[in-house]
Amino acid sequence: MASHVVGYPRIAPKRELKFALESFWDGKSSAAELQNVAKDLRVATWKQMDDAGLTYIPSNTFSYYDQVLDTTAMVGAVPPRYGWTGGEIGFDTYFSMARGNAKLPAMEMTKWFDTNYHYIVPELGPEIKFKYSSHKAVDEYKEAKKIGIETVPVIVGPVSYLLLSKPAKGVPKTFDLLSLLDAILPVYKEVIGELKQAGATWIQFDEPALVMDLEAHHLDAFSKAYSFLEEVLVGIKLLVETYFADIPVETYRTIVQLKAISAIGLDLIRGTKTLSLVKTVGFPGDKYLFAGVIDGRNIWANDLAASFSILKDLETIVGKGKIVVSTSCSLLHTAVDLVNETKLDNEIKSWLAFAAQKVLEVVALAKALIGQADQPYFAANVAAISSRKTSPRVNNEAVQKAAEALKGSDHRRVTPVTARLDEQQKNLNLPILPTTTIGSFPQTVELRRVRREYKSNKILEADYIQSIQQEIAKVVKMQEDLDIDVLVHGEPERNDMVEYFGEQLQGFAFTVNGWVQSYGSRCVKPPIIYGDVSRPKPMTVFWSKYAQSLTARPMKGMLTGPVTILNWSFVRDDQPRSETSMQIALAIKEEVEDLEASGIQVIQIDEAALREGLPLRKAEQAHYLEWAVHGFRITNCGVKDTTQIHTHMCYSNFNDIIHSIIDMDADVITIENSRSDEKLLRVFQEGVKYGAGIGPGVYDIHSPRIPDIEEIADRIRKILAVLETNILWVNPDCGLKTRKYNEVVPALTNMVASAKLLRTELASAK
Repeated sequence: MASHVVGYPRIAPKRELKFALESFWDGKSSAAELQNVAKDLRVATWKQMDDAGLTYIPSNTFSYYDQVLDTTAMVGAVPPRYGWTGGEIGFDTYFSMARGNAKLPAMEMTKWFDTNYHYIVPELGPEIKFKYSSHKAVDEYKEAKKIGIETVPVIVGPVSYLLLSKPAKGVPKTFDLLSLLDAILPVYKEVIGELKQAGATWIQFDEPALVMDLEAHHLDAFSKAYSFLEEVLVGIKLLVETYFADIPVETYRTIVQLKAISAIGLDLIRGTKTLSLVKTVGFPGDKYLFAGVIDGRNIWANDLAASFSILKDLETIVGKGKIVVSTSCSLLHTAVDLVNETKLDNEIKSWLAFAAQKVLEVVALAKALIGQADQPYFAANVAAISSRKTSPRVNNEAVQKAAEALKGSDHRRVTPVTARLDEQQKNLNLPILPTTTIGSFPQTVELRRVRREYKSNKILEADYIQSIQQEIAKVVKMQEDLDIDVLVHGEPERNDMVEYFGEQLQGFAFTVNGWVQSYGSRCVKPPIIYGDVSRPKPMTVFWSKYAQSLTARPMKGMLTGPVTILNWSFVRDDQPRSETSMQIALAIKEEVEDLEASGIQVIQIDEAALREGLPLRKAEQAHYLEWAVHGFRITNCGVKDTTQIHTHMCYSNFNDIIHSIIDMDADVITIENSRSDEKLLRVFQEGVKYGAGIGPGVYDIHSPRIPDIEEIADRIRKILAVLETNILWVNPDCGLKTRKYNEVVPALTNMVASAKLLRTELASAK
């Protein structure tokens, strides 16, 4: 019986790729040095999977930024502004598209479906000339073959690539991206031909768009694409991989009939109806089913007995020898290797499986299906599953009762937002177009050293507090010198916004090296929510109170909202996510009220990941939005009208949930806008009325590029064309932790100058 994983993490346990990328970007190392680090990581990963006994080992899942950008390079879809004139796409063009450069902004970045992974959005139009311009997939296949490892090259499929794209600037928004199918397919044909010539026997095309709500013309595009590729696929097997949800019935019927496809990968974890679909509709006898029974998006040990039962069920439908045991999606979304975790207690550690352990689970199930079960391995798994179900540290009756008591109320503040804003303005006395930042300031090497030494008990708590307070004082003075209106303390005590709160909440566990890639070199270390959540003591009050004592200007208290903590953590799977979210909401509510009591008049509760958790299928979205928005309202329903509640959202498409955002009833929302080509503004151009304060981002913080005053002022003017002056705030797209001070200070200087310029223009126009 065969085994397979959809993809594998590319960052390595200790973030070797992250540091190699940043060294290259900073000019401290050469392209050759970066390539050598990347090659070593790829080879080590392939050997690890080969040693584990995996049948189908993926290649081309390694990326210097993201797999969609890799595909953009493969098909030569470089926007003209980057000056690429043809030939193999190199690092200069590749990273300019991803990050921008001194003269040009980066391409838009958004979330990869409903994950915390990001991708660079392709910009396409009718004039695009696709051309095979990056041979990365073939090169990496040959690289693995050279060391004796046969791999399955993985490429984003042509239809999903087009559907994940957007019309380029100047192209009508109604442009049909699928009209480019005829133009792009020859490049895919060329890639397949070259892989065939190199000796590949399998190719994997990821077509995650197949789980979306598709219309007839979308399905026609899939049929057309794979019919076109049928001839070149003779002599090589094609796996079409889907993930993150069920495949709709009509989509399933379409795909299983396509002759070019040798195998179909199905997510049997998030695709809760998939097993029933296969049973009802059947499965073609000429294809393989890659059964995704191992969760690629969480870190819990698989219930092997339950998965084995599912596989045996499928075997009766598909046939013996036609089932390949697989992961539900790429393991990119989970941590790398549990072996590197030396500080997790043994009980919790026994409940977990990171990417390396999931490979072993896949192989173990494949062997069990042919009667070669590793009995001690299965017995240990049974013991771990039982331990987790019965452990007293998982359940807290008081927390469960408090969460249950929330039902029956919508927890909405009594006074309407427009009246609250009037009261807040009397209290805060802000100018029109008030300026602020989103929360974090640059995380310097020295700051990281201080936190690291404190965590490892190398410095005293008093010395740590002094260092953090010095950093806060520096950031506060800097903002006053810049003349920013509403200040932040810069979050120097936090390595990560979710990790910081999780460390202080009960029901959470933490890893040492459980890093997961978010995009490029950006890595996060998601907390593990294993039990009921509660707050033993205040988490941010000490730092916020100190920061406010340094200035007469309003100082924002900075919190992370319940849904963002949920969506950016590895969440327990033994109860509905909504129940865990309500428990977190109660903990944040306590913190909000303590901040207010300590004199903080502006409190920001970030819900950056609200959109990220939206189910992919429309029929499931209303339920999610109902409990997600309710959870946010719970956090601040008890504050005074004069306390201003902010929230922040970034790097997702918010237009389709704007009414739910309004229903959150925040006083002010700051939201990413500049990098997404100001698509947010179209909502207001189309007539949506928004009465609360709003700060669409005026510059992109994920690029090192510094916008000038007129560029920012022009963006503010565009915003003022669709929003009232009295509700508009001026702020960056997101937090500043990933930038350097030599980028932040001039950018904020220009932002404040732009706001003042517009105030003068507005005053003159009266």
